Amino acid sequence: MADAAASVVSFIAASLRRERARAGLSLTELARRAGIAKSTLSQLEGGTGNPSVETIWALGVALGVPFARLVDPPRRGVQVIRAGEGPALHAERSDYEATMLASCPPGARRDIYRVCAQPGPPRSSQPHMPGTMEHLVLSTGRVLAGPAGEAVELLPGDYVLYPGDVPHIFDALEPDTTGVIVMEHIWERD
Repeated sequence: MADAAASVVSFIAASLRRERARAGLSLTELARRAGIAKSTLSQLEGGTGNPSVETIWALGVALGVPFARLVDPPRRGVQVIRAGEGPALHAERSDYEATMLASCPPGARRDIYRVCAQPGPPRSSQPHMPGTMEHLVLSTGRVLAGPAGEAVELLPGDYVLYPGDVPHIFDALEPDTTGVIVMEHIWERD
């Protein structure tokens, strides 16, 4: 498990350096745009930080790239991710974990996550890249999910589609609430 976590951190470090160079941004400028400390970004790029979901999302938005491009290496062929495996990141202020199941390959526009959350402070997400839509299918438990102020309660088997480019929440109402989120990224091509 420690090797898998170290591998994810190493991939994130390389991805951040690559995408920051591609965007032509200094450490200082990217940290400013993402609203994080320059020292935090430096640690992440050096592979010594402990990135949270919120930090990686903020960096992805600041870089104009999907979250998956920063956390999930491309794969070929058959891929199986067993329950409890895969690159997982945790929220800073809520008991929420997102595990990347399938990232968006070049030219495609979707990422798939398995999420697990516990009652407590809700997972509050800042807007993702413009045009992002989120599909959620609840597997277990009960949740209040969707745009802040318009979230809906879901039971197992329920589905909701909502814009991910506005502030939104995932508020577990029962222990071990799980679901699958498919994120669609629609962006303008240069």
